[in-house]
Amino acid sequence: MNKWVIAFTVMLPTLIEIVDTSVVNVALDHIRGSLSAGVDESTWTITSYLVSNAIVIPMTGWLSRLFGRKRYLIFSIAMFTVSSFLCGSAWNLQSLVFFRVLQGLGGGALQPISQAILLETFPPHQHGIAMAIFGVGIMFGPIIGPLLGGWITDNWSWHWIFFINVPIGIISILLTILFISDPPYLKRVKMKIDYWGLMLLALGLGCLQIVLDKGQQENWFDSSFIVWLTIISAISLILFVFVELVAEYPIVNLKVFRNRTFAAGNVVMFLGFFNLFASIVLLPIYLQTLMGYSAFLAGLVLGPGGIATMMALPIAGNLVNRINPKYLLVFGIMVNAYATYLMSHFNLYADFRTVIWPRIVLGIGMGFFFIPLTTMTMAGVRREDMGNASAIYNLLRNLGGSVGVAFVTTMLSRRAQFHQNHLVEHLTPFDTAYRLFSEQAAGFLQYRGLPDAISEQGGLSMIYRELLRQASMRAFNDAFFMTCIIMICVLPLVFLMKRGTSGTAPGMH
Repeated sequence: MNKWVIAFTVMLPTLIEIVDTSVVNVALDHIRGSLSAGVDESTWTITSYLVSNAIVIPMTGWLSRLFGRKRYLIFSIAMFTVSSFLCGSAWNLQSLVFFRVLQGLGGGALQPISQAILLETFPPHQHGIAMAIFGVGIMFGPIIGPLLGGWITDNWSWHWIFFINVPIGIISILLTILFISDPPYLKRVKMKIDYWGLMLLALGLGCLQIVLDKGQQENWFDSSFIVWLTIISAISLILFVFVELVAEYPIVNLKVFRNRTFAAGNVVMFLGFFNLFASIVLLPIYLQTLMGYSAFLAGLVLGPGGIATMMALPIAGNLVNRINPKYLLVFGIMVNAYATYLMSHFNLYADFRTVIWPRIVLGIGMGFFFIPLTTMTMAGVRREDMGNASAIYNLLRNLGGSVGVAFVTTMLSRRAQFHQNHLVEHLTPFDTAYRLFSEQAAGFLQYRGLPDAISEQGGLSMIYRELLRQASMRAFNDAFFMTCIIMICVLPLVFLMKRGTSGTAPGMH
């Protein structure tokens, strides 16, 4: 079977599944108004999808063995397609959240299965190209999602961000039936169901994802809700590890972490996507809250970075078999760190070129980060274990993004308070800058015809607003700089990884 046809077949449903992780974000206001829901309630349409997605991803390898991979892939696409139609037909918020859970359960398997099939279909010396194809979907989805969601919502209605998945899903099912087949070692096998592992994994990851998604909103551990979910998640995941190490047919085979390269690669991937998602969440917040950009203009800043990634991915895919992948990976990490370092020097007077350039640099860095890292991480994994390894890898990639977003949004809030308190200490009548600004502001308001008393109060109000802007700007600088430091700290892990041998089949090292 033509490998390019297979690549298109598995990446088509994967792309729409990745798009659906972010497509709802820009339609929340419309959904809230249409279904008469509050702001906090409406965000559960995002959280419910992420939670069910996180639960099913690590189970993918086990479910593929239990049902047969092709059968399970068809079922997943069908479930995703049907639940997409139901989401678009939802009559209230409760029904939409329930259908989003089903959509996440159906879509969660698509990323790890696609990656595993691509690595099996392409010969080992073309694994870099295979991962470039996969990387385009992974990187392109989160960028096109908000733009597509915004356009559809504005021109049609929010229902169509879900309905549009239906014809694509039907085409994907037909292509899978025609072109995908199971290798002998992935036919359906009878095995005992690891009920304890299943329950502990669902409970642990479900609670963890809710904590990451709702923590900042609930003020973290000041909330008993977050405290209890954290305790339940920690206990469940610790017990899960012990159960899986002794289970005859584990839901997730953790013994793959005995491979040092695979273990180190997963940590690097976690921290790499921590950096990526932290940066692309901070950037539009900075542009819209401090620089006055519209949502569309903020999207224009993010877009070229995605294009840069898609240009860098095939270049890295071709180089990965000609140059030691470690060198490419180190280059990618350093470029990513440099991009976030540039972002840490943004100010309140940055022009469009100043803010768009670091995003392009970050896009180039991610292309040279993703391909060599994935190629080396998966190089020593046996074909029989590829589904399980791919599921773990994709789970940690997604969790890295979730942790990165939770970390920087919390840091942004706390550092803004810190800088606000620090700057207030210098706001005294004896401070020359304060006195000059106060006089200028009061003079401007008097010029507009306002009485002296009101002009003085208005001047103080303008000073306070400027103080809040300066404090927020410093908080953004701190958050970007911290992501830069975290990225640099990844470098030592690269040298724990084995290069892998080009042209050698997985499992033969």
